[in-house]
Amino acid sequence: MAATKKTTTKEPAKKVATPAKKAPAKAAAKKAAAPIPTPAPADHAEGIPAPRGTTKDGIVYTKDFDVKFLKAQHDALISERVALTGQATRLEDEANSLIEDGEMGDVQFDDESGEGDTMVVERERDLALSAQARQTVVEIDAALERMAQGTYGYSIVSGAPIPRERLEAIPWATVLVEEKVGGIGRR
Repeated sequence: MAATKKTTTKEPAKKVATPAKKAPAKAAAKKAAAPIPTPAPADHAEGIPAPRGTTKDGIVYTKDFDVKFLKAQHDALISERVALTGQATRLEDEANSLIEDGEMGDVQFDDESGEGDTMVVERERDLALSAQARQTVVEIDAALERMAQGTYGYSIVSGAPIPRERLEAIPWATVLVEEKVGGIGRR
């Protein structure tokens, strides 16, 4: 019983609670005195350096990618977009002409088409290639948009700069090679 009597007579919890009420007031005063950090612009991802400027073409350049490089990439993206759009249209037209030229399921056994290559297979191949070209056009459009926002050339995963060699090979690249290796089928 003596042990229970000691626990009931001690009241340090009340004394501790009183200073705890004063501590938030001090913390609130410190918060009011501290400067409020300004958030990064909504269109600029974390880890990507701030833009240094914008060209008359609307290309935003940063410390990692200069105007000359970005203009060359912009021109490469535009020319690739034109070529892929034309390719997609030609492939769709070819697929549609296969339907009009013969009945589906006809088999051709001439020298040009190979052994038993059907029009159905040719049409499906043309449509698949056309869809792939159109998907690349969508990725190019996204790259052009990133160029206008100042985020072109930076990984969408980590924010790290993508090497120029990779961007020259695939101007619409969005991730580092190390980041891409983990995901099959992602571009």
